[in-house]
Amino acid sequence: MGLISRLRFWATTNRIGPDIPLTHWMLHFPGLGRWLATRKLGGFGRDSVLRPFCYLVETRHIEIGERVVIRPNTMLMADSDARIVIGDDVLIGAGVHIYVNNHRFDRADMTIVDQGYFPSSDVVIEDDVWIGANAILLPGVRIGRHSVVAAGSVVTKSVDAHSVYAGVPAKKIKSI
Repeated sequence: MGLISRLRFWATTNRIGPDIPLTHWMLHFPGLGRWLATRKLGGFGRDSVLRPFCYLVETRHIEIGERVVIRPNTMLMADSDARIVIGDDVLIGAGVHIYVNNHRFDRADMTIVDQGYFPSSDVVIEDDVWIGANAILLPGVRIGRHSVVAAGSVVTKSVDAHSVYAGVPAKKIKSI
């Protein structure tokens, strides 16, 4: 791939991250990072920030509300069939991973790599939520308003509003 082709790809792809250097450097400068996010994402709220070294895939299907910070090493992996929607006043720790699809693995007669993916499902994080560092949110989950997902948890099912969830898989440990 020639330099001009590469630059064109970096400028037009629905992706943000260190692997897209033309745009990634903009995240080091708040004004340019905001300009990039409002241009590439499906929605990007007031006073929200993308920090350097975050990864966002299929950016047109990612909506971020107001006063949200996406910290370094966080991965938001949307696709053309499902969205990631993050409400207002959401705290997301470093290294959080959010996925809208997962590999198929149910056929023993085929290698996993050849089986494709299960159908994609939206991931929704409602307003006033804290997702702790290195948590993983799997396809189809909804995190209810004013809830906490503890650091390192793996969320496989939706989280009730006004609750704290922790563990692998994440389970409700208390109400707020």
